[in-house]
Amino acid sequence: MNKLIGNIRAVMVVSGLLTLTMLQAALSPDAAMASTFGAAIEGPHAEVVVRNWGVLIALMGGMLVYGAFRPHVRRMALAVAGLSKLAFIVLILAHGREFLAHAAGIAIAVDAVMVVLFAIYLAATPRTETCRSA
Repeated sequence: MNKLIGNIRAVMVVSGLLTLTMLQAALSPDAAMASTFGAAIEGPHAEVVVRNWGVLIALMGGMLVYGAFRPHVRRMALAVAGLSKLAFIVLILAHGREFLAHAAGIAIAVDAVMVVLFAIYLAATPRTETCRSA
């Protein structure tokens, strides 16, 4: 556990950079849907949703990288990104087991490792107040 705490910056940077790769969905939604889910986008509304999904996931990655170098936001970055990843895992396992044969299967495995590491760090480190209300 001490090894994880001492290396959380590297864990967050690697996790963040991997998460940032979903910017692909914002730039090329058809390719992202095909590789991740083995499905095609149907209609302009779906394209907007997939592009937005890519941006939101990329923002999680950016937040992880930022939190790696800003300890005062580290816990929030880990908690928000971890919950986002956990939601993705649950949704795929509950509604899309057929997607496991595609990149989504790899994504949930990698995300699951990240969620566990984030949870261990959050449980092992004390919560400290960095800002006090007036």
